[in-house]
Amino acid sequence: MSHFTLLVGSTLGNAEDLADVLAQNLRDRGHQVVIHTSPQLDHILIRPDHYLLLVCSTHGAGDPPDNIQPFCSALEQQAPALTGLPFFAVGIGDSSYDSFCQAIRSLDDRLIRLGAIRLGDRLEIDMADDDLPENKAQIWLDRALKQAEIR
Repeated sequence: MSHFTLLVGSTLGNAEDLADVLAQNLRDRGHQVVIHTSPQLDHILIRPDHYLLLVCSTHGAGDPPDNIQPFCSALEQQAPALTGLPFFAVGIGDSSYDSFCQAIRSLDDRLIRLGAIRLGDRLEIDMADDDLPENKAQIWLDRALKQAEIR
């Protein structure tokens, strides 16, 4: 059993709904899960023995949602050493915009620059697709956990 901390950046609720689905999938596998919809830097610094899962939409000109802005600002200003912090990244966006999934791309890059290690590929979900985001995310999660050798 592992511990997962989910940080959610959501404007319209789609990322939050997706995080709930992923959290339930993880719980069904026997993992402990905590979801933060008002993420703060302390949420990832308190538990050194956890996996971080970011689920973030993009709005405006590639900006992260308002609820995750304090977290993004703290990462930039404080630049904490996140050496070895394992994380997964899921972005939600609309491919008709030039800034498609820019928020998760920026967060992913920032975490890596601070020493965190992304496990598996970053998932970028296009909300304009016909397929349900939950289906794509669950397939991705199964594959990502298997690659990371997390049961």
